[in-house]
Amino acid sequence: MIYNDFKGLSLSRLGFGTMRLPMADGKIDEAQVQQMVDYAMANGVNYFDTAYPYHEGESERVIGRCLAKYDRSSYYLATKYPGHQIAERYDPAEIFEKQLKKCGVEYFDFYLLHNIYEKSVDVYLDPQWGIVEYFVEQKRLGRIKHLGFSTHARLDTLERFLDACGEHMEFCQIQLNYVDWTLQKAKSKCALLRRRGIPVWVMEPVRGGKLVSLPGEEKLHALRPEEKTVAWAFRFLQGLDEVKMTLSGMSNMQQMMENIATYEEAKPLTREEQQVLLELAEGIKGSIPCTACRYCCDSCPQGLDIPLLMNVCNDLQVQESFNVTMAVEALPEDKRPQACIACGACKKMCPQNIDIPKYMDQITQAMKRIPSWEAICRQRAAAQE
Repeated sequence: MIYNDFKGLSLSRLGFGTMRLPMADGKIDEAQVQQMVDYAMANGVNYFDTAYPYHEGESERVIGRCLAKYDRSSYYLATKYPGHQIAERYDPAEIFEKQLKKCGVEYFDFYLLHNIYEKSVDVYLDPQWGIVEYFVEQKRLGRIKHLGFSTHARLDTLERFLDACGEHMEFCQIQLNYVDWTLQKAKSKCALLRRRGIPVWVMEPVRGGKLVSLPGEEKLHALRPEEKTVAWAFRFLQGLDEVKMTLSGMSNMQQMMENIATYEEAKPLTREEQQVLLELAEGIKGSIPCTACRYCCDSCPQGLDIPLLMNVCNDLQVQESFNVTMAVEALPEDKRPQACIACGACKKMCPQNIDIPKYMDQITQAMKRIPSWEAICRQRAAAQE
């Protein structure tokens, strides 16, 4: 296992993410999780990441029980505060005490404010809830060793949060892989975090399994015959100096074994290899060629942020997920794609000749298929009761 130094700690560069644990008969297969934890510990993985809503609240309990057999100083446990969940009230103390009890620990090595994004940032910054202040105090008391946050936010929202709370944030977890390097502006986010002196934790390194195989992957095999396609996603990350931790949501022992083998040594991509991989990524995206010139915005009678919505559409073409619904639902109702009246004024102004109304309708139809974020939050809240 290869390691990174973080403030004097030796962190395995691969962490075990527990959002996609193996299931059996509708429940987490705890026996298999225990085997995976044992294998991880035996092979040098020392970072375990969970969160309050994962598996309807059961992930924290299961990973806590599976780690209980090990000396508390032999691993690092991370979890997150669910301020991104839509709720009537937010009580960080109540949730934090529950989490300690569920995980069976007296402190968390790493604690994150979960998913700072356009709709949750105001919750986190709202003085009536005192969320950031509460967790800064828990760090002072030693119940949190290191405080950070995760985010799916746009760049401007990320910068707003850092301006307000960056002095307290020690690390930032972002969605980062060779597709989202451009699709979700991960390259720009990394640059911003580097300027702020905040190291990067990675989530979704293989996009929930979407990057296990690729169209045109024979080009990769020609360059590295010994590497499986999935390993290229990790090798891409190994070449980014700002990345200190890569979390993989492993769902079975085979994935655990293969990923640990990949992290036995660092083999970052050469410039040529990276270029080939990023070219393949463009093919995966099937991107709408929007250049964000914003000529379309000037002509839109509804005042829609069309470049933002075209980026959402690109994201949907790669993978339909609630991360997309969160981004759209964070917009005012009259600025969502269904507000498009298909007048065609935008299309006439587009230098790329993009059929913008067609893509607006695609987003609208996809939103009908994907559960709304608000519905997901209600379901999770009910499961936690």
